[in-house]
Amino acid sequence: MNTVTPLALALALCASAAPAGGHANWTSVDADSRVAFGSIKLDTVGEIHHFNGVSGTVSEAGALTVSIDLSSVETYIDIRNDRMMEHVFQAGTASAVLTGEIDMAAVTDLAVGATTIMGVEGTLAFAAVETDVETDMLVARLGEDRVLVSTADFIILSTHDLGIDTGVDTLMELASLPGITRVSPVAIRMVFEK
Repeated sequence: MNTVTPLALALALCASAAPAGGHANWTSVDADSRVAFGSIKLDTVGEIHHFNGVSGTVSEAGALTVSIDLSSVETYIDIRNDRMMEHVFQAGTASAVLTGEIDMAAVTDLAVGATTIMGVEGTLAFAAVETDVETDMLVARLGEDRVLVSTADFIILSTHDLGIDTGVDTLMELASLPGITRVSPVAIRMVFEK
């Protein structure tokens, strides 16, 4: 649940690296992009989830915007998807958007086939809460007009920081669980084209 914000964040960060190779707008290739997050229940059962709907752009000036469709959460259990939507993602009314400014010059000279690690900072807006985030992203130049961006390490965010502890409490009650992770590791893989 808390993974929503981390996902958005990582997604946004990925977009930031996309400007390599020119000063044109870059747009995410949604079919090749994914934001995944993990959770642990009962102290020992780890699970991996993701969002099917992620998109991002980076403008010529380096303005970054990345959005996650929270209604596209996929936990591989239908009733859990429904419960997360209703109780954690505010019945589909919550949104997750990351914005920031990218240093376009830092990746413009990246040669095709080359990679670099890039530090990225941004602001993640989740529902009515804003969180500052920063992480290192691996940027790979796949072609003149195509860039792969992924998390170099996990991004960790908490349900408390996102203001969704009450929703997680409800999920625990509904599933009769003694505990659900209050922090979540997030991994991002984004492909951008111009």
